[in-house]
Formats: sequence, C-alpha cells, structure tokens
Amino acid sequence: MDGVRIVCLVDSALGSCNIKRWFTSESHGGFNVQCTVHIYPRPPQRFNLRRISFKVDSGFLEAIVRGYKAGILTPNYYANLTQCETLEDLRTQLSATDYSNFLANEPLPLTTTTITDAATKFLVDQFNYLRTNSVEPLTKFFEFITYGYMIDNIVLLITGTLHGRSTSELLIRCHPLGYFDTMPALCVATNVEELYRTVLVETPLAPYFRGCISATDLDELNIEIIRNTVYKNYLEDFHNFCTSLGSPTADVMGRILSFEADRRTINITINSLGTQLKKEQRAKLFPAFGRLFPEGNNQLAKVDEIDQVRQICENISEYRVFFSASATQGEDNQGDFGLLSQLEDRFFAMEVHLNKMAFLQQFQYGVFYSYMKLKEQEIRNITWIAECIAQGARDRMQDFIPIF
Repeated sequence: MDGVRIVCLVDSALGSCNIKRWFTSESHGGFNVQCTVHIYPRPPQRFNLRRISFKVDSGFLEAIVRGYKAGILTPNYYANLTQCETLEDLRTQLSATDYSNFLANEPLPLTTTTITDAATKFLVDQFNYLRTNSVEPLTKFFEFITYGYMIDNIVLLITGTLHGRSTSELLIRCHPLGYFDTMPALCVATNVEELYRTVLVETPLAPYFRGCISATDLDELNIEIIRNTVYKNYLEDFHNFCTSLGSPTADVMGRILSFEADRRTINITINSLGTQLKKEQRAKLFPAFGRLFPEGNNQLAKVDEIDQVRQICENISEYRVFFSASATQGEDNQGDFGLLSQLEDRFFAMEVHLNKMAFLQQFQYGVFYSYMKLKEQEIRNITWIAECIAQGARDRMQDFIPIF
C-alpha cells in the first residue's frame, strides 16, 4: 500500500493543517502518503446570514403565501366554471376551491358585484393576516403595496367631489386595501380645495402629492395628470426601496416594477395622443426607470401616432408581440379600439407571467407582491365569467387571462 494518494478539500476558514504527518503516524502503518490539498474560499458570510435572517423573520409568512398560491384556480376549475348556467351554479363550483363558503351568507339572487366584493374581501383578509404577522422590512414592503390602492381611492374621492358627489357615498366604492387611519378625515371636506389640502396633510401619500398642481387648477385633464404624477413618484420610491433590500428581492421586484413602469409609459403615451396634453408634460409623467428608460421614454414623449409607439416598443424583444399580434389580427375590425383592447390583455398576460416567475426564487419578498397580483387577475377572471353568465354571453366566456 505504499504510494497512496489523498486529495483533500480544506475550508479556508479552518487554516492550514499537517495532513502528511497525520497519515504517516504509526497508527497507520507508516504509509508513504502523497497529499494534494485544495483550499476553497468560503462564500461571503453575509449572504448566508441574510438567508438565515430571512427565514427567522419571514420564513413562516413565505410558507403561508406559497400555500395560498397553491390554491389559485387551475384550468380544471375554470373549465367547470365556464359550464355553469347560473350564478348559483358558479357559487357551488367555487365552494369546492379555497374560496370555500365565502358566498354562503349572501342572499339570493346573486349578482356579479356581490361575487366580486366577496372574492376581494377574501383576498384582503389574507393580506391583512400576512401584514399583521410581519416585521420590518417586510412590514414596510406591505405598506408600499397598499399605496397603489390609496392613490386610486384618493383620486376617486377628488373626482367625485369635483362632480358634486358626497364623499361618504364615494368611500363605499373605495378599495379596502386603500384605506388608511386618517381616511375618515376626508369625509369632512365639502369642496375640492378643502379635500386636496386634507390629502396633503392627512394621508401617507403626502410626499407623492406635493408639487403636482394647485387645487384651483383641478379639472378632468389635471386630475389624470395628478394620478399619473403621483403614481410615477410612488413607483420610483417603491423601486428604490426594493433596490435597497438587495438581491434577490431587488432582482425579482426590479423585473416586475420595470414592466409596470413601461406599461404606464406606453399607456400614457397612447392615451395622450390627440389630447391637449403637451409633449413636455407627457414626458414628466414617465417613471424614470424600466426597460424603455431613458432612450425609449425620450422617443415616446415625441410621438404623434400609435404606429410610432409600436416601432419604439419593438426595440424591446419581449414587447414586440404586444403590437405585432394586434396589428395582424385586429379585433372585430374595430381599428385602434380593438388594438388597445388586445394590448391591455397582453399587458395582463405579461404581468401574470412575471409574477409566476417570482415564485421560482426563495428568500425574497417578491412572492407577496406577486401573489396579490395573481389573485387580483383571478378575481377579474371570475368577474368576467360571472358577467358572461348573467348576460347570456357564453360565446365570450373564454376571453379571460389564464394563470396556469
């Protein structure tokens, strides 16, 4: 057994060791051993500690949300839903899913609005459970998710008040996730100026609203400018926060938020064509990040036709299908309206794809955001099917966005 060769892997953190002396001791018969020692550096300790910290602080909630995701409706469930003849049949089919008896206490006859509200409440309850059991920085991440709904609610209140609607009546139509502690204070506003000033003081969104426009300039066009300006500030702030969390959250959320920024940029461009909005104003509404930023944003700010928008978006390989398929297929020969309808569907399909991909990585907060978006798409699908059943439009029942 003379001439035995040993290859040893040594962790660099253990330091050097006298392997030859150990193997040539008398207890091993004094063999002549040739040793080759390979020293491999240990991965950065910070990376391991971050994963350990994530599992300690958020591992339980990650397991919960992945369990929630397993309850998202599959194609088999959708096949059963599309065979329903009445909304009562739809309720029976949904009772076999994770929704269970969420419509058990609803009186007959059921309506599409009732089903949508009950499904939304089911999602809100899940979200509140996750947020209640979270710790920083996940708690802050959940707050950022709610800011988008807050923006929609506040703009709804401003628009309704501008048209003379009661704020108490408008509060009923607000999304539950967009409620905040000082929201009842908005009900005391009797005019747009007072409501606008209250928003700047009493809401968590005050930093996003400052610097938009004055309350005296509010009209239909300026309200849309406010909405898009506030949402731009929100997306940029959310993106910066996710970046500060580091990888892998920054990577996963970076892809999702970049697409959201590009989608808003494209929608703002198309919706502003033929309006009084100046090109300089249009450019200020674009988020300052995304796949299109900065060159694509600069070009979109100057376009005058949808065809120019298509040419610019074709520079991004993932975005080519949005316009090319619409242009060749059309939708019932409805021109630009059909194109925009298909474009929105393709945006939703891309959003679903990106959010599904978020679940392929662990140790990151993107799964919480992605679950909310996937579940919202599921609720839109259920609402669409329910509406088709209520109106007898069975030929359109399959026109929803599949998730799996």
